[in-house]
Amino acid sequence: MKTMLSGIKPTGRLTLGNYIGAIGEFIKYQDEYDMYIFIANEHAITVPIEAKELRKNTKDLIALYLAAGLDPEKVTLFMQTDVPAHAKLGWIMTCLSGYGELQRMTQFKDKMAKQETGITAGLYAYPALMAADILLYDPDYVPVGVDQSQHVELTRDLAERFNHRYSDTFKLPQPLVTKVGAKIYDLQNPTKKMSKSETNPKGVIDLLDDPAVARNKIKAAVTDSLGVVRFDPENQPGVSNLLTILSALTSEDIDSIVARYEGKGYGELKKEVGDVVYDFLTNLQARYKEIIDSGVIYDVLKDGASKANQIAEKKVRKVYKKVGFTI
Repeated sequence: MKTMLSGIKPTGRLTLGNYIGAIGEFIKYQDEYDMYIFIANEHAITVPIEAKELRKNTKDLIALYLAAGLDPEKVTLFMQTDVPAHAKLGWIMTCLSGYGELQRMTQFKDKMAKQETGITAGLYAYPALMAADILLYDPDYVPVGVDQSQHVELTRDLAERFNHRYSDTFKLPQPLVTKVGAKIYDLQNPTKKMSKSETNPKGVIDLLDDPAVARNKIKAAVTDSLGVVRFDPENQPGVSNLLTILSALTSEDIDSIVARYEGKGYGELKKEVGDVVYDFLTNLQARYKEIIDSGVIYDVLKDGASKANQIAEKKVRKVYKKVGFTI
């Protein structure tokens, strides 16, 4: 069985876009791959975040993953900070990284271009830690969005550099770009990805939103003046976004949905999408509450860390020997 690895930062609330674009795909992948999913809480402090907020986000994120259908019997789910090997290998990868390589990484480059204040060395160097996160587990695939593929490219470059300098040690992972149509856009600005860091809550559906509030956000979603239900992301991004959400949550083909809506208007489409989102969130949040109340997440994280540590520490011991850290 091939191995897949993914991490997610607990720096904001999980959105419907996160579910459809990532978590929903993981649920499918868990039957096909040996999966490792970690909470990237070390990456979370590259920008300021309150400790209380970080703890809550982390706990909610794990509970939502489990509520959505991730099976800890099939997936190794753990926190980055519970596996010290990530930080150990991260320093070695930092020392292998070129100044120019890290300078070209998107998040750092964008913030520098906007002349934002408070940019930290951690934000600059975190792609090297991300490379370590990946290489510890020798995954065959790393699922990424199109805008994140450069992280896997850097990881492959660093792995090749290490292998050339010290002998073969790391497998070169392949980026698994999520399929077209999986990206969900902001309900108020449907040319922009729905993001957990967005400041306007009207365009974003939080997985822990009151279901009735989420339904109202769908009703208020921006569409267009054409009045025809078609899947045309370029000319009708708002309508296409609603069709994508409906298709993802019901598994009905978009073409089939469009055919059903021939001669019908946007109001009917919004009502159906709103009702489907309402039911989805109601069921998800009921499972989330059960998981939070049961305290099962602590057992899941303990088991996940135990398995991850066995693999990661073995890799670090090998790396330390090759680099010369052990005598």
